Amino acid sequence: MPRMLDVSDAVRAEIGDEEADRLLAGENAPGSYDCTSCRTPGDSEQERTSTVLFVGDETAVLAFAHAGCLPSQVVQVTEEQLQGAVRSIGDGVAPGAGQAGAVPAQSAPEQAVLGVTSGLVLIEGELHPALVVEPTTPIARPGTAGAGDDFLPLLAEQGFMPMSELTTVPPVLHGWSVLLAVGQLHAVLQPGPHAGQPVAWWQAHQPLQVTDSWRAAANKHQQVLMFAAPVGSIGRQPREDLLRMSLDKAAAEGKLVAAALPLAGT
Repeated sequence: MPRMLDVSDAVRAEIGDEEADRLLAGENAPGSYDCTSCRTPGDSEQERTSTVLFVGDETAVLAFAHAGCLPSQVVQVTEEQLQGAVRSIGDGVAPGAGQAGAVPAQSAPEQAVLGVTSGLVLIEGELHPALVVEPTTPIARPGTAGAGDDFLPLLAEQGFMPMSELTTVPPVLHGWSVLLAVGQLHAVLQPGPHAGQPVAWWQAHQPLQVTDSWRAAANKHQQVLMFAAPVGSIGRQPREDLLRMSLDKAAAEGKLVAAALPLAGT
Protein backbone atom coordinates (compact mmCIF):
# COMPACT_ATOMS: atom_id res chain seq x y z
CA MET A 1 0.00 0.00 0.00
CA PRO A 2 1.38 3.48 -0.85
CA ARG A 3 2.63 5.46 2.12
CA MET A 4 2.04 9.13 2.98
CA LEU A 5 5.78 9.78 2.94
CA ASP A 6 7.67 13.01 2.38
CA VAL A 7 11.01 12.29 0.68
CA SER A 8 13.00 15.49 0.22
CA ASP A 9 15.26 16.06 -2.77
CA ALA A 10 18.27 15.80 -0.47
CA VAL A 11 17.17 12.41 0.88
CA ARG A 12 16.32 11.18 -2.63
CA ALA A 13 19.78 12.22 -3.84
CA GLU A 14 21.40 10.18 -1.07
CA ILE A 15 19.32 6.99 -1.33
CA GLY A 16 18.66 7.04 -5.08
CA ASP A 17 15.46 7.26 -7.11
CA GLU A 18 14.85 3.51 -7.07
CA GLU A 19 14.94 3.24 -3.28
CA ALA A 20 12.87 6.42 -2.88
CA ASP A 21 10.21 5.05 -5.22
CA ARG A 22 10.11 1.76 -3.30
CA LEU A 23 9.58 3.69 -0.08
CA LEU A 24 6.74 5.70 -1.56
CA ALA A 25 5.15 2.51 -2.87
CA GLY A 26 5.24 1.01 0.60
CA GLU A 27 7.72 -1.77 -0.20
CA ASN A 28 10.43 -0.78 2.29
CA ALA A 29 8.61 1.66 4.58
CA PRO A 30 6.99 0.54 7.83
CA GLY A 31 3.31 1.24 8.36
CA SER A 32 3.69 2.04 12.05
CA TYR A 33 6.83 3.55 13.58
CA ASP A 34 8.09 5.48 16.58
CA CYS A 35 8.74 9.10 15.61
CA THR A 36 12.48 9.77 15.73
CA SER A 37 11.78 13.19 17.27
CA CYS A 38 8.95 12.86 19.80
CA ARG A 39 9.15 9.06 20.22
CA THR A 40 5.37 8.62 20.02
CA PRO A 41 3.76 6.19 17.54
CA GLY A 42 3.08 7.20 13.95
CA ASP A 43 1.41 5.52 10.99
CA SER A 44 2.66 6.28 7.49
CA GLU A 45 -0.55 4.84 6.03
CA GLN A 46 -2.70 7.37 7.90
CA GLU A 47 -0.62 10.53 8.38
CA ARG A 48 2.10 12.48 6.63
CA THR A 49 5.48 11.08 7.57
CA SER A 50 8.96 12.49 6.95
CA THR A 51 11.94 10.40 5.94
CA VAL A 52 15.02 11.56 7.88
CA LEU A 53 18.40 10.21 6.78
CA PHE A 54 21.15 10.29 9.40
CA VAL A 55 24.54 10.09 7.69
CA GLY A 56 27.69 9.21 9.61
CA ASP A 57 31.28 8.80 8.50
CA GLU A 58 30.76 5.25 7.25
CA THR A 59 27.08 4.37 7.57
CA ALA A 60 23.65 5.91 7.18
CA VAL A 61 20.33 5.20 8.89
CA LEU A 62 16.91 6.06 7.53
CA ALA A 63 14.41 7.04 10.22
CA PHE A 64 10.82 8.23 10.19
CA ALA A 65 9.13 11.15 11.92
CA HIS A 66 5.76 12.84 12.02
CA ALA A 67 5.81 15.52 9.33
CA GLY A 68 4.75 18.01 12.01
CA CYS A 69 7.80 17.15 14.13
CA LEU A 70 10.56 17.13 11.51
CA PRO A 71 10.83 17.90 7.81
CA SER A 72 12.35 15.30 5.51
CA GLN A 73 16.06 16.02 5.48
CA VAL A 74 19.60 14.69 5.57
CA VAL A 75 21.38 15.17 8.90
CA GLN A 76 25.15 14.82 9.17
CA VAL A 77 26.19 13.21 12.47
CA THR A 78 29.32 11.53 13.78
CA GLU A 79 29.66 7.78 13.40
CA GLU A 80 29.62 7.49 17.20
CA GLN A 81 26.35 9.39 17.42
CA LEU A 82 24.84 7.29 14.68
CA GLN A 83 25.77 4.02 16.36
CA GLY A 84 24.42 5.36 19.66
CA ALA A 85 21.13 6.23 17.99
CA VAL A 86 20.92 2.77 16.43
CA ARG A 87 21.48 1.18 19.84
CA SER A 88 18.81 3.41 21.39
CA ILE A 89 16.31 2.45 18.70
CA GLY A 90 17.17 -1.23 18.96
CA ASP A 91 17.01 -1.30 22.75
CA GLY A 92 13.82 0.72 22.92
CA VAL A 93 15.41 3.04 25.47
CA ALA A 94 13.04 5.77 26.59
CA PRO A 95 14.72 9.12 27.30
CA GLY A 96 14.83 10.20 30.91
CA ALA A 97 15.88 13.28 32.83
CA GLY A 98 19.23 14.84 32.10
CA GLN A 99 20.49 18.35 32.41
CA ALA A 100 24.02 18.97 31.22
CA GLY A 101 26.91 17.97 29.01
CA ALA A 102 30.25 19.35 27.86
CA VAL A 103 31.51 18.99 24.30
CA PRO A 104 34.07 20.62 21.99
CA ALA A 105 32.97 23.81 20.25
CA GLN A 106 33.48 23.15 16.56
CA SER A 107 33.49 26.80 15.54
CA ALA A 108 35.94 27.78 18.29
CA PRO A 109 39.61 26.95 18.88
CA GLU A 110 40.24 23.26 19.53
CA GLN A 111 40.89 23.69 23.24
CA ALA A 112 37.58 25.47 23.84
CA VAL A 113 34.83 23.43 25.50
CA LEU A 114 31.19 24.43 25.74
CA GLY A 115 29.02 23.47 28.67
CA VAL A 116 25.40 22.96 27.63
CA THR A 117 22.52 22.82 30.11
CA SER A 118 18.87 22.20 29.28
CA GLY A 119 16.00 23.63 31.29
CA LEU A 120 12.59 25.26 31.10
CA VAL A 121 12.40 29.07 31.22
CA LEU A 122 9.21 30.99 32.02
CA ILE A 123 8.66 33.95 29.68
CA GLU A 124 5.37 35.81 29.19
CA GLY A 125 3.51 33.24 31.26
CA GLU A 126 4.67 30.23 29.21
CA LEU A 127 7.35 27.63 29.78
CA HIS A 128 9.86 27.47 26.94
CA PRO A 129 12.54 24.81 26.39
CA ALA A 130 15.97 26.38 26.65
CA LEU A 131 19.61 25.51 26.14
CA VAL A 132 22.15 27.53 28.08
CA VAL A 133 25.64 27.55 26.55
CA GLU A 134 28.70 28.68 28.49
CA PRO A 135 32.36 28.01 27.61
CA THR A 136 34.69 26.64 30.23
CA THR A 137 37.44 29.00 29.02
CA PRO A 138 37.50 32.33 27.16
CA ILE A 139 37.04 31.94 23.40
CA ALA A 140 39.24 34.11 21.21
CA ARG A 141 38.34 35.03 17.66
CA PRO A 142 39.66 32.34 15.27
CA GLY A 143 42.99 33.33 13.78
CA THR A 144 43.98 35.59 16.65
CA ALA A 145 46.48 34.90 19.38
CA GLY A 146 45.00 37.30 21.91
CA ALA A 147 43.74 36.37 25.35
CA GLY A 148 40.43 38.19 24.97
CA ASP A 149 36.96 36.65 25.06
CA ASP A 150 35.06 37.09 21.79
CA PHE A 151 32.37 34.46 22.43
CA LEU A 152 29.42 36.88 22.54
CA PRO A 153 30.61 39.13 19.68
CA LEU A 154 31.07 36.04 17.48
CA LEU A 155 27.52 34.90 18.23
CA ALA A 156 26.15 38.42 17.74
CA GLU A 157 27.70 38.42 14.26
CA GLN A 158 25.73 35.23 13.56
CA GLY A 159 22.45 36.92 14.53
CA PHE A 160 22.08 36.22 18.25
CA MET A 161 20.54 39.18 20.06
CA PRO A 162 21.79 40.79 23.29
CA MET A 163 19.28 40.33 26.13
CA SER A 164 19.10 42.90 28.91
CA GLU A 165 16.18 41.10 30.58
CA LEU A 166 14.17 37.93 30.03
CA THR A 167 10.74 39.48 29.48
CA THR A 168 10.14 38.53 25.83
CA VAL A 169 10.98 35.56 23.64
CA PRO A 170 14.04 36.32 21.46
CA PRO A 171 13.49 36.42 17.69
CA VAL A 172 13.86 33.32 15.53
CA LEU A 173 17.31 32.87 13.99
CA HIS A 174 16.58 31.27 10.63
CA GLY A 175 19.12 28.83 9.27
CA TRP A 176 20.04 27.61 12.76
CA SER A 177 18.21 24.74 14.43
CA VAL A 178 18.27 22.27 17.29
CA LEU A 179 18.40 18.58 16.42
CA LEU A 180 16.24 16.51 18.77
CA ALA A 181 16.18 12.94 17.48
CA VAL A 182 15.31 9.59 19.04
CA GLY A 183 13.94 11.68 21.90
CA GLN A 184 17.40 13.01 22.73
CA LEU A 185 19.42 16.17 22.10
CA HIS A 186 22.04 15.64 19.40
CA ALA A 187 23.28 18.98 18.12
CA VAL A 188 22.84 22.68 17.44
CA LEU A 189 23.04 23.15 13.68
CA GLN A 190 24.13 26.23 11.75
CA PRO A 191 23.87 27.02 8.03
CA GLY A 192 26.34 25.12 5.91
CA PRO A 193 28.73 26.88 3.53
CA HIS A 194 27.33 27.99 0.19
CA ALA A 195 23.74 27.23 1.28
CA GLY A 196 24.59 23.55 1.70
CA GLN A 197 23.32 21.07 4.28
CA PRO A 198 23.33 22.34 7.89
CA VAL A 199 26.46 21.54 9.87
CA ALA A 200 26.94 21.10 13.61
CA TRP A 201 27.98 24.20 15.56
CA TRP A 202 27.75 22.17 18.76
CA GLN A 203 27.52 18.39 18.85
CA ALA A 204 27.12 16.02 21.77
CA HIS A 205 29.67 13.24 22.17
CA GLN A 206 26.78 11.12 23.35
CA PRO A 207 23.16 12.21 22.74
CA LEU A 208 21.95 14.11 25.80
CA GLN A 209 18.76 13.01 27.45
CA VAL A 210 16.18 15.69 28.27
CA THR A 211 13.19 15.60 30.57
CA ASP A 212 9.77 14.65 29.29
CA SER A 213 8.50 18.16 30.11
CA TRP A 214 11.36 19.78 28.16
CA ARG A 215 10.70 17.59 25.14
CA ALA A 216 6.95 18.25 25.34
CA ALA A 217 7.56 22.02 25.43
CA ALA A 218 9.92 21.75 22.45
CA ASN A 219 7.32 19.86 20.43
CA LYS A 220 4.64 22.35 21.44
CA HIS A 221 6.60 25.46 20.42
CA GLN A 222 8.58 23.74 17.61
CA GLN A 223 11.59 25.76 18.71
CA VAL A 224 14.18 25.96 21.47
CA LEU A 225 15.54 29.12 23.07
CA MET A 226 19.33 29.22 23.13
CA PHE A 227 21.03 31.50 25.64
CA ALA A 228 24.80 32.02 25.62
CA ALA A 229 27.03 33.74 28.18
CA PRO A 230 30.80 34.12 28.70
CA VAL A 231 32.78 31.80 30.95
CA GLY A 232 31.93 32.21 34.64
CA SER A 233 28.57 33.90 34.07
CA ILE A 234 26.13 31.03 34.64
CA GLY A 235 27.82 27.96 36.10
CA ARG A 236 26.27 24.52 36.42
CA GLN A 237 23.07 25.16 38.35
CA PRO A 238 21.37 22.09 39.88
CA ARG A 239 17.84 23.56 39.73
CA GLU A 240 15.90 25.51 37.12
CA ASP A 241 15.09 28.34 39.54
CA LEU A 242 18.80 28.86 40.19
CA LEU A 243 19.47 28.67 36.45
CA ARG A 244 16.88 31.40 35.87
CA MET A 245 18.47 33.60 38.55
CA SER A 246 21.85 33.23 36.85
CA LEU A 247 20.34 34.08 33.45
CA ASP A 248 18.66 37.19 34.87
CA LYS A 249 21.93 38.28 36.47
CA ALA A 250 23.93 37.74 33.25
CA ALA A 251 21.32 39.67 31.25
CA ALA A 252 21.40 42.60 33.69
CA GLU A 253 25.20 42.70 33.39
CA GLY A 254 25.05 42.72 29.57
CA LYS A 255 26.56 39.24 29.32
CA LEU A 256 23.77 37.33 27.59
CA VAL A 257 22.77 36.76 23.96
CA ALA A 258 19.87 34.63 22.76
CA ALA A 259 17.84 33.40 19.82
CA ALA A 260 14.92 31.08 19.16
CA LEU A 261 16.10 28.13 17.07
CA PRO A 262 13.59 25.98 15.14
CA LEU A 263 13.47 22.27 15.89
CA ALA A 264 15.77 20.61 13.32
CA GLY A 265 14.86 23.23 10.72
CA THR A 266 16.68 23.26 7.44
